[in-house]
Amino acid sequence: MSTAAVIRKHEKYERLLERAKALPPLPTAVAHPCDESSLTAAVDAANAELIRPLLVGPETKIRAVAAKVGLDLTGIEIVDAAHSHAAAERAVELVRQGRAEALMKGSLHSDEFLGAVVKKDTGLRTARRITQSFIMDVPDHPEVLIITDAAVSIAPTLEDKVDIVQNAIDLGHALGFTEVRVAILSGVETVNPKMLSTIEAAALCKMADRGQITGALLDGPLALDNAISPEAARIKGIHSAVAGHANVLVAPDLEAGNMLAKSLSFLAGADAAGIVLGARVPIILTSRADTVTTRLASCAVAALVAKARREDPTRAVA
Repeated sequence: MSTAAVIRKHEKYERLLERAKALPPLPTAVAHPCDESSLTAAVDAANAELIRPLLVGPETKIRAVAAKVGLDLTGIEIVDAAHSHAAAERAVELVRQGRAEALMKGSLHSDEFLGAVVKKDTGLRTARRITQSFIMDVPDHPEVLIITDAAVSIAPTLEDKVDIVQNAIDLGHALGFTEVRVAILSGVETVNPKMLSTIEAAALCKMADRGQITGALLDGPLALDNAISPEAARIKGIHSAVAGHANVLVAPDLEAGNMLAKSLSFLAGADAAGIVLGARVPIILTSRADTVTTRLASCAVAALVAKARREDPTRAVA
């Protein structure tokens, strides 16, 4: 692959990184960064001045991992916590104390990590549902694509989808979208009483018409082709500002969203930065399979979300 092709592949992420690097590093509690992947991600983001990490976990283990892989922890604060469960709870506590404005998952299971976030009395819940979005940099596609929810909401109800959509809309604004265009995906583009996803898509669009969902243009149900391809939308005779031009894709359930995101990653060479929204602060979920660019992009997204939240807390961006 040529150098030009590599640069072109990441140009959308580079724009996000440039915007985020203009901001002060985001104070971020990193829960249990006790393997090479998670600790390297935190240190790389610190070196890029995207975050100011507080490493929360067993100090001796964190320092041992750093020594093993040659990471310099000079100037990085370590908050000692005995094990992964304690690290998750302590990271959340740091947010509640105002010492951190974001959370980042280390080498612990997502359920354990998010379990501390959603605790009734000591967590970080808001009136919004906790939802996840991938911010996809797809080669040859003109702008980033938000795909939601592909990691948290397994079988969302219509009520859940209202928050999934609104969180994604607010994310689009935080990322600087000039217009947020939301496609509610299904297997077909017409309402079919035998396909619940089509009925819920139509309901979500009507809720947007009534002001129950705000800040974006919605259309659905739409099949994937006529959501992102102007030619497919033209052939099907679908005329809307969203059809063929969507920049937010709302999957009917987690399985569909996860398969869509991973198909783009492994078949189309896309990168997938991840963010969890709906809590008091943005939550960075990185994977051991993530590239350095993807990890940094996830931190950049969190920084932009935190900035939007500070500027307009009433939007409940995170």
